[in-house]
Amino acid sequence: MTQRITAPRGTHDTLPPDERLVALVEETAARLFARHGLREIRTPIFEATELFARGVGTETDMVAKEMYTFTDRGDRSLTLRPEGTAGVVRAYVEGRLDQALPQPARLWYGGPMFRYERPQKGRQRQFHQIGVEVLGSSSPAIDAEMIVLAHDLQQELLDAVCAWLRDCGVEVPAGLEPTPLEVRINSLGDAACRPVYREALQEWLRQGAGTYCADCLRRTESNPLRVLDCKVPACRTRNAGAPRLQPCASCQDHAAQVRALLEAADVRVVEDPALVRGLDYYSRTVFEMVPAGGGEAAQATVCAGGRYDGLVAELGGADTPAFGWALGLERTVQRLETLLADLSPQDRSRLRADRPVLFMGALEARALPEVFRLGVALRRLGFSVQWLPAAAKPDRILKAAVRADARQVLLVGSDELSSGRARLKDLATREQRDVNLVAAELGTCLKPAGTGLAS
Repeated sequence: MTQRITAPRGTHDTLPPDERLVALVEETAARLFARHGLREIRTPIFEATELFARGVGTETDMVAKEMYTFTDRGDRSLTLRPEGTAGVVRAYVEGRLDQALPQPARLWYGGPMFRYERPQKGRQRQFHQIGVEVLGSSSPAIDAEMIVLAHDLQQELLDAVCAWLRDCGVEVPAGLEPTPLEVRINSLGDAACRPVYREALQEWLRQGAGTYCADCLRRTESNPLRVLDCKVPACRTRNAGAPRLQPCASCQDHAAQVRALLEAADVRVVEDPALVRGLDYYSRTVFEMVPAGGGEAAQATVCAGGRYDGLVAELGGADTPAFGWALGLERTVQRLETLLADLSPQDRSRLRADRPVLFMGALEARALPEVFRLGVALRRLGFSVQWLPAAAKPDRILKAAVRADARQVLLVGSDELSSGRARLKDLATREQRDVNLVAAELGTCLKPAGTGLAS
């Protein structure tokens, strides 16, 4: 027997009916991004390895341990993208978007990313992110606007889930709401104030060298701020007493304006001086959105990002300030799934993306062309229509319609072909009515069913 091939460890298939929640997140995000003037950008899933080594930083776990890197037939070192920002910046510079687009350039992206790490709930080796990047402005208002966008997306997703439930004929559970979120925020300073802090932190870390893991000892000399992001318990314990950055007056003013704007937008903000983020390119504002009152585990982070004013220049462009964030699609879908956990099996079965407003069947072979023609015409009018692609007895057609969870069913045989009329049956109410076998007229009878109409 031929051995069955399975998906590689750390990857997963998105199968029906789970695909509907994935699409809901993507569609909702795209609509909200459009309201903020963001335009979609698509970059390759593999890039020159140097892009991530230079942009993300060689001392990050991502570059040092987690990248999928290979040499192609042209002896070029290529890497499957582990994150989205570096590729967007490369495209911004290469495509001269500083001249092609109004500034600041407002962009968003979505797609698969790849990191070699131990698979766990909400974290796979191939995962998907949705992110935004705004390049060309140093204004704290951009920081605040994009954080508000991330915050409001969570409410938009809840509204979309409720609309989906109603559209599927499922009663929205009382008190349906996600866990309240808070924005943890910090300033990492800039080129004016961070070098002084770097030296002070480095000296403090050396004094406790015996406490730290091998990675932290290496980073103490090459990139001491990265030590503060270590997840090893002993390192985290000592890091609690680390000296904190004292931002310069300019960075303090920037941070104060960001906080004031967020508070004006009713976004819950918590200052977290220990927040560093794991990538080298961040400066000034960094943030994570987590469940209020918790979120210590990395798996609890809903969305994260910050300002990266030096990255464009580092990758060969002009000195260009920028801000961005990303959220994990799988983790977002898991949060939405928890909202549906208490639905009955019957209600869950109705949450289908492919639920047809009409199911049609031919009672004999000569009726198949007419069923096919009607189905094509109704779909072109915007209705979700399924059919049994072979002549069958009424019981078999009805069973297929029930299994498809169709709202209404139409059977066509010799009598219906001769008269040009058939009986349309509502599977929920059992009511029947005579209808003409004309797509436009039939469509008027289907409209009350609602969800069969394409959105």
